[in-house]
Amino acid sequence: MPDSPLPRTSAPPLLSDGQELVVDGRVLQVRVSSRRSKLGLTVERDGTLTLRAPLACETDRAEEFVRTGRLWIDGKLRLRDQLRPVHPTRGFIDGETYRYLGREYRLLLVDEPGAPVRLSAGRLRLDRATAADTQLARRSVTAWYRRVGLSWAQGRLQPWAARMDVMEPDVTVRDVGRRWGTYRPGDTGGGQMALHWAVFQLPAQLVDYVIAHELAHIRVAGHGPDYWRLLRRAIPECKRLKDELDEMGRRVWLGDVSAER
Repeated sequence: MPDSPLPRTSAPPLLSDGQELVVDGRVLQVRVSSRRSKLGLTVERDGTLTLRAPLACETDRAEEFVRTGRLWIDGKLRLRDQLRPVHPTRGFIDGETYRYLGREYRLLLVDEPGAPVRLSAGRLRLDRATAADTQLARRSVTAWYRRVGLSWAQGRLQPWAARMDVMEPDVTVRDVGRRWGTYRPGDTGGGQMALHWAVFQLPAQLVDYVIAHELAHIRVAGHGPDYWRLLRRAIPECKRLKDELDEMGRRVWLGDVSAER
């Protein structure tokens, strides 16, 4: 009598990049990276949950990891509620205040040739015709933050990269949603860093912290113990700066415009 074939066993399901994973009612966005060796959880600024996983990670393993971290997630969500954003609105009228690198500057509407927005003689000068069109004024002011922010960041990037012994990435300044910065590795070179234009309203030491925070990801993906050890070596006071960023960051202008009067 011939031997009976052994029953086939299906391979356990694996996580895939970009999928949604639901664990005990919680919805998590999955990000899979070849640079990771461990699972990690992030509570984003908007309250969404991101699960970061290495390649070929089994779904059962990920679900157990999330359940084990339930108390950590609850604590982070409570803290987020305490630090709920109170982002202000801004108008484009004489005397309105705008911040740059921690300092306040009053807006001055002008009829002068040159760039529509410029910082001169302690005032942020905005072309009067531009100010008359709210959306054009908003685009012009945020473009100014992108331009001056990029120039400032490029001057700070090389010293921080040297201090942290990493390759200097390309940097852009743009709207990166609910993050202050992002880092993506590249096939060659130091990869790509993006900084939110709004971060340049904060004091210079907090912008430096964001730059160093993203540079640390060149060496370590995620925010596990190895990551924080690396960042503490570069910035011993990183915990204090992170707390300041959490508090001050929720009060920066993100482009919301006051209702026209």
